[in-house]
Amino acid sequence: MTFASRMSRVTVSPTLKVAADADRLRRQGVDVVDLGAGEPDFGTPEHVKAAAHAALDANFTKYTPSAGVLELRDAVCQRYRQDYDVQFKPEEVIITAGAKQALYNTAMALFGPGDEVITHGPFWPSIVDQIKLADATPVVVQTHMEDGFKIHADAIIDAITPRTKAIVINSPCNPTGALISEDNLIAIADAAAARGIWIVADTTYEKLIYDVASHNVIGILFERMRDQTVICSAASKAYAMTGWRCGWAIGPKEVIGQCNVIQGHATSNINSITQKAGIAALTGPQDDVVKMLNEYRKRRDAVHAWLTADPRFVCVKPGGAFYLFPYIADLLSPTGIKSSGEFAEALLKEVSVAVTPGEGFDAPGFFRLSYATSIERLKEGVSRINAFVQKLESAGKLTAAR
Repeated sequence: MTFASRMSRVTVSPTLKVAADADRLRRQGVDVVDLGAGEPDFGTPEHVKAAAHAALDANFTKYTPSAGVLELRDAVCQRYRQDYDVQFKPEEVIITAGAKQALYNTAMALFGPGDEVITHGPFWPSIVDQIKLADATPVVVQTHMEDGFKIHADAIIDAITPRTKAIVINSPCNPTGALISEDNLIAIADAAAARGIWIVADTTYEKLIYDVASHNVIGILFERMRDQTVICSAASKAYAMTGWRCGWAIGPKEVIGQCNVIQGHATSNINSITQKAGIAALTGPQDDVVKMLNEYRKRRDAVHAWLTADPRFVCVKPGGAFYLFPYIADLLSPTGIKSSGEFAEALLKEVSVAVTPGEGFDAPGFFRLSYATSIERLKEGVSRINAFVQKLESAGKLTAAR
């Protein structure tokens, strides 16, 4: 078969592939410890579900405006005003099927042939593949484990060329959990503003920051370059609403208008019941968000300690999101497992633990481990990983330990 040429530029999402492989084994009766999932294991808060029930009871089941109902767009405005002290209007908001669609709409509206779009690696794969689908060229500036995967302004600015159309910042970052510092963001924003370059900020994990940190990404960008900033986020992680598909993009009304044109020809409005649930999530009690954050913090600390008890797992403790990103060079060998991709495949096949290999994030030698599951399953998963490593060691298939 012959497909459109754009299909040769993109690949299957590695995170969705891991989820599909784990699900296939579960349906065969295998006890899989799934540490690959990028979604909370908590239930959606009760008041959010109640709002959805009420919407069904009221037969709120028809089409809505493509950009989302006014009440939900206003709820986004209220939430950001309260959290970040920024002011914007509902016409500067579009409601999307998760942050992924918000980013996709933005890419389609802003990027085109001949454009370069800078982002940082390791990266969430959809960011780069969406740039390619828009016929633009991704320019990846690598961050490094040795300094906590920090985004350095000078490295981003050095990558700017006359063809640079935008810079995409993901903070907290999936997969590393790193946060961009406000000083570095200010420097990037000022350089972008001076050159007429857009900044697109993926802040999907904005509610999952564990330690005291100044991280007002939205406030900084709105203050310094409001007319060339698009913020993409979602209710998915903060409110345990991944399956509801409720995200949003915030930006100049002209750009949001173009995103609405694209969405109107693609999916139109998101689910009507979800929109009522989203209003409840954003305007209702935020206690569940704090409870989930505190539980994730405990899990992060526990799994990091368990895993790094073996010095062959080198792992930065993340500042946000809910992933560890261990480096496993000392577990790879020409006579044994040669890549993190092979390591992930072997883990799933031999001890039924699902993780996501680093190759999908442009980071060979790493893998992503999600701690968005119970502490009991995390303990079981790490125990199986350790047993697998011991088996490799007994078979003489590891390089020397550090």
